[in-house]
Amino acid sequence: MIVYMKIRENVPIAELTTMRMGGFARYVVEITTVNDIVEAYKFADEKGLPTYILGGGSNTIGRDEGFDGVILLNKLRGIDVLGDDGETVTVQAMAGEKLDDLAAFTVERDLTGIEAMSAIPGTVGAAPVQNVGAYGQDIGAVLVSVEAFDTELRDFITLSVKELGFRYRRSILNSDMKKRFFVTAVTVRLRRGEIAGELYRSLQAYLDENGIADRRPATIRDAVIAVRAGKIPNPMKIASSGSFFKNVSVDEAEIDGLRAKFPNIPIYKIGESWEVAAGWLIEQTGLKGQLLHGMRVSDKAALILINESAGNYADLAAARAAIVAAVRDKFGLELEQEPEEI
Repeated sequence: MIVYMKIRENVPIAELTTMRMGGFARYVVEITTVNDIVEAYKFADEKGLPTYILGGGSNTIGRDEGFDGVILLNKLRGIDVLGDDGETVTVQAMAGEKLDDLAAFTVERDLTGIEAMSAIPGTVGAAPVQNVGAYGQDIGAVLVSVEAFDTELRDFITLSVKELGFRYRRSILNSDMKKRFFVTAVTVRLRRGEIAGELYRSLQAYLDENGIADRRPATIRDAVIAVRAGKIPNPMKIASSGSFFKNVSVDEAEIDGLRAKFPNIPIYKIGESWEVAAGWLIEQTGLKGQLLHGMRVSDKAALILINESAGNYADLAAARAAIVAAVRDKFGLELEQEPEEI
């Protein structure tokens, strides 16, 4: 028996995820050191059980049947400056740190690159998995490398940003090589200065309404926190999983046709991808604020689903299907769920 690792049995997944839904996990192992990772996989092998890596639980939905396996709860901590050349600063954060804490750390040093990701729930380790981003910034634009445990090689390795194959909300970590790597640390390179380019409409509107002209990292962080607080419920207090649907990717050739049919449709270029704002699509169907099978479409941001009284996963699935169908019928576009499921 491994005595130095914290192992719990029969743990409700609802207690580990912010949507507060799901059955029991056979085992939960808390990972506080990199050596715990090696031992945790040995433990799972000895039991003949599958594993699932979980951070803050804000982007994972639990199913009613639970998980007959070992959940590895990432609790690795630490943030350090690795290098400073005067213009850019390289920072490494352990994967169990909160992404918002990393944003605060960099903003305190007047660095730009992830300040618009302030107040995003979840851990640093989750950021490269789905190329997390907000308000025009995404982790793929500043990431240098990821340290990880390779479950096939059973060794610790470094993955470069090119190897991760970033796309909109995609990387090899949640697609081609899903479940192969346990992310231990993330290294980013940020620059001194201000956020560049056109700001997202809601963020620019907040700055304009409050007479704010500068774009210093601290200013943008404060603005993003205020905008999010007015639209997105705190998942630590209200059962939700943040943005429930991804923006819809469209080909550039489709844009003119969509704008001709729907003149006000918000389409943004994020990296190399053109995206239609999913929240706007849902709002146009008239579902904003509606209660569907115990799931409330937030009256502040239609992208958010709140678990008010859903009794089980089937209720959530029914609400999701109704929303997807409404958007498909009105726009011919297909919504895709953002949170993973266990």
